[in-house]
Amino acid sequence: MSVERARALRRSLTPQEAKLWTRLRELRPLGHHPRRQDPIGGFVADFSFRRRRLIVEVDGGQHGGSADVARDAALERLGYRVLRFWNVDVDRNVEGVIETILAELDSRPLRE
Repeated sequence: MSVERARALRRSLTPQEAKLWTRLRELRPLGHHPRRQDPIGGFVADFSFRRRRLIVEVDGGQHGGSADVARDAALERLGYRVLRFWNVDVDRNVEGVIETILAELDSRPLRE
């Protein structure tokens, strides 16, 4: 994916992505540095924490198929862990989503 495509995606976040992005930015004082619509390995990750090699995806009903499995496997070969949340999870339980992300961030080694 091109940088231009990623920039366009940043301007058109879904409501759930925008909601989660607001909360992820609150993690900066804890030393976590989220990026949104980040080009990685030919894909654009909804959110990433590059220094912890963590990718967070927020999915609607069109996701969860074999294409996502192949994409996740490709990203994992690059050393990333992929967490996927459904839109409804962000809508109904954003605190739980943040807790899960924080737990994963805290369990992963810091990379420069």
